[in-house]
Amino acid sequence: MSLEIPFLIILCCIVITAFAAVQMRGHITSIIVLSVFSILSTVVFAVMQAVDVAMAEAVIGAGLMTALFVTAISKTRRSR
Repeated sequence: MSLEIPFLIILCCIVITAFAAVQMRGHITSIIVLSVFSILSTVVFAVMQAVDVAMAEAVIGAGLMTALFVTAISKTRRSR
């Protein structure tokens, strides 16, 4: 019972960040919101005591995917 309210708040924030990532105009801001989504997912996994999944989500989702997306966008930008 003590973790239900914070858990529901985090889940609502995950849904909000998912919609926000789709609605963002800029690519970089969308990547930042996706990184926040991944960090919130990490918190959910940690609360559910799936620490190994939380660590994998933190490293792969928040770290590597963010770096990969930023690198891909910077390499494909047109010069003006």
